[in-house]
Amino acid sequence: MKKLITMVLALTCFLGVSSSCYAQQDASTYKTTNEKGMNEVYEFIKNCKTYYIATVDGDQPRVRPFGTVNIFDGKLYIQTGRKKRVAKQLAQNPKAEICALNGSTWIRLSGELIPDERVEAKKSMLDANPSLRSMYSETDENTVVYYFRNATAYISSFTGEDRKIEF
Repeated sequence: MKKLITMVLALTCFLGVSSSCYAQQDASTYKTTNEKGMNEVYEFIKNCKTYYIATVDGDQPRVRPFGTVNIFDGKLYIQTGRKKRVAKQLAQNPKAEICALNGSTWIRLSGELIPDERVEAKKSMLDANPSLRSMYSETDENTVVYYFRNATAYISSFTGEDRKIEF
C-alpha cells in the first residue's frame, strides 16, 4: 500500500493534478540553499530505500521505482543503465522528479539530471551501492550516473508545513 500511495503522489505531482504538491510560497515556507540541505535530501531518500522517479516520454509521464542515491563531488547522484528507457527519456528531456514516502512525510525532488561520464563518479556510486556491482561496472558502456542540477525539494507531511530546499 505504501508503494501505491508513493506512486500516486509522484504521478499527481508530476502532472500537476494535486495542488497539495506545491509548497505555499509565503513567509511560512522554510527554505534553505546549501550543502546541508542537499545532505538532508540525500538522507531522506536513502532512508526510504525506494523512491519513484518520473520522466517524460513524449507527452506521457513515466514513473518507476529506483533505489540508488549517492553524494559525490558535492552533488546528489542517481544511477541507471544506459540501455534502459529512463536513460533514453532523460537524453531527450533532462527534467525529472523524485517522490518518496517515509511514514507520513514525503519528499518531492525536481530538477535536471545531468549525465556524468567520469569513471570516478561511477565508481563512487557503485562503491556506495555494492549490490549494483553484479550488473554494472564503472568501466562498462552501460553504467550511467546523473547528478541533479537546479534541484528543488519539498519535504511535506499531512499535518505540517512544506519545507523547501534548493541546491
